[in-house]
Amino acid sequence: MSTLPKPAPEAEKHSEQLVLKIQDEIQSAGGWLDFARFMQLALYATGLGYYSAGSQKFGDIKKGGGDFVTAPQISPLFAQTLANQMIQVLQLTQGSVLELGAGTGKLAADCLLTLAKLNGLPERYFILEVSDHLRQVQLETLSQTLPQDVLQRVEWLNELPQQFAGIVIGNEVLDAIPVNIVHKHANGIEVCGIAVVNHKLVWQNRPINQHGTPSEKSLFEAVTNLNLPEGYTTEINPAASGLMTSLATILKNGAILMIDYGFSAREYYHPQRNQGTLMCHYQHYAHTDPLIYVGLQDITAHVDFTSIAHAAVKGGLSLSGFCSQAQFLMNCGILTLLSEVSPTDMARYAPLAAAAQKLLSPAEMGDLFKVIAFTKEIDTPLMGFLTGDKSHTL
Repeated sequence: MSTLPKPAPEAEKHSEQLVLKIQDEIQSAGGWLDFARFMQLALYATGLGYYSAGSQKFGDIKKGGGDFVTAPQISPLFAQTLANQMIQVLQLTQGSVLELGAGTGKLAADCLLTLAKLNGLPERYFILEVSDHLRQVQLETLSQTLPQDVLQRVEWLNELPQQFAGIVIGNEVLDAIPVNIVHKHANGIEVCGIAVVNHKLVWQNRPINQHGTPSEKSLFEAVTNLNLPEGYTTEINPAASGLMTSLATILKNGAILMIDYGFSAREYYHPQRNQGTLMCHYQHYAHTDPLIYVGLQDITAHVDFTSIAHAAVKGGLSLSGFCSQAQFLMNCGILTLLSEVSPTDMARYAPLAAAAQKLLSPAEMGDLFKVIAFTKEIDTPLMGFLTGDKSHTL
């Protein structure tokens, strides 16, 4: 990975600390960790993991920095459009908003400003955030952006509430949930993991079968059901399915909206996608080696939306829509918002039009990112899926 920028000496020391912690856990576990546990530590280890430490992760479309840019950072247009869908659900449920993993707080801030403008503020805007560092970033963003009467509606949570009514939002949450990596070969199925050789982290596969631990049995069954060809490597994400099961359990009435990059199972496990979808992001460079710059880079995998849908429906939710991000945003009125600014006012219109292009273009985020929705005790069709719904492809 010689093309990647070299970390600063302080960052390198930070990474070395985390690697030592991971190596200690590998030794305690008998010399091997499955990849899901490695990814959990790399991203979320207290004080050291990528999302738990203090470095800048989210880049700004104007200022740069960070490792990647998310839709809320591109333009307020994203949140302003999403707020239209939120208002529809809030009016139907008289409930609250629960945002999972709020990043910098930009999405929450822009949504709340829009909801206030449209007289659609909920009593509570809950944020479930596991990173103390990101909580602080979110508080700063919201404090600098929101009037006090709106800010006081925001409440941070350490865990999911026991019951919830309203709308749950997860923007780029599922892709950051640790995944298992599996490899199918002529003699069976292996799970990919991490060992230590000569004081360095290395890949090491181990066979699994239907007679192992409950988690191994479940993983073996999931891979077997996919009928993968020999030589195929891919991700399986039981933790993401588990999150959907938990959300289905707590939702009394309302909607769950997940926005992320990924595919239906038919595309996800396509024969040509035989090396999986695992991706790392470091200073806006994308690459496929999670064993370097540990704790300094993001590690993600695309979302298998079919397995997400199965888990949610099995948990008692109704699948209420699945479409591209571009289709969802157009259904929710992004072009109307854009038309409210005159093209003759180039100082305002040009950046908005450029942002809309990034959010909607098939060559940018428009097609790769998908939106999936589930509801409970709501019969009204959701506006974001009135045209172009592709639920049948799941």
